[in-house]
Amino acid sequence: MAVTSPDMVLGLSPCPNDTFIFHALLHGLVPSPCHFRPHMADVEELNALALRGELPVTKISVGVLPHIMDTYAVLSAGSALGWGCGPLVVAREALSPEAQRTARVAVPGLMTTANQLLTLTGRFQGPRDEMLFSHVMDAVLDGRADAGVIIHEGRFTYGERGLVKLLDLGEWWEATYHAPLPLGVIVIRRDVDPALVQAIDRAIAASLAHAWECPADSADYIRAHAQELSDEVTQAHIRTFVTEFSRDLGERGREAVQRLVEQGAAALGRSLPAEGLFVPAARA
Repeated sequence: MAVTSPDMVLGLSPCPNDTFIFHALLHGLVPSPCHFRPHMADVEELNALALRGELPVTKISVGVLPHIMDTYAVLSAGSALGWGCGPLVVAREALSPEAQRTARVAVPGLMTTANQLLTLTGRFQGPRDEMLFSHVMDAVLDGRADAGVIIHEGRFTYGERGLVKLLDLGEWWEATYHAPLPLGVIVIRRDVDPALVQAIDRAIAASLAHAWECPADSADYIRAHAQELSDEVTQAHIRTFVTEFSRDLGERGREAVQRLVEQGAAALGRSLPAEGLFVPAARA
């Protein structure tokens, strides 16, 4: 039976790109087909909840999509996808290719897009330690890991912490596949009524449009959840991870997502769903 509830849980992270996109929707500033109750958590927790099918609508890492693609479909709006936005591999000092191959790497979750990209490069074949993204740099600095994959605001602050960049995984992806990098998307359970799916997709797009048109409205909400981030880093984060693809994946965005999902699905010996990865793209 299709889900048609007027009250729905929405999974999002406290990162500035998500709070920027969803503020207007969560605070009644744009029309919405239902009332959303936010479940705010680190993206790897959201990935775990999606694996269990617990959230009807949620942000996830594209890296987890091969595991949940029969349960969830990808919405057109709300994604983190673009150019020059990839995770970085950092270390205390430069490492030779041989040292990189066997390095112990701290990763922000085994289901994250960052971890999938690390695997795809083939350069890092040593053990991986899974931890919260906010703990990765500390693990590298105190020697628990030889290298770490940093995401979110880490790309703006690693130099201040005394770390050096070994590899930009976004640059690697762009050079290899000539496509924008899909980091995260918004998915909706396939048991949600199709008419409601379309209305939710439009509401998320409207929420982002409001954020771009009236950025002052969401400033306090973003700041409250960004914790120790400076306003400068917060704005850089939003500029980097909220792009035109966040308004609408479009054909090029969908192709990029599908390419990364196909890579992950092949590693699992799985095929894409017959109904496709994406909800219909109608917005009228």
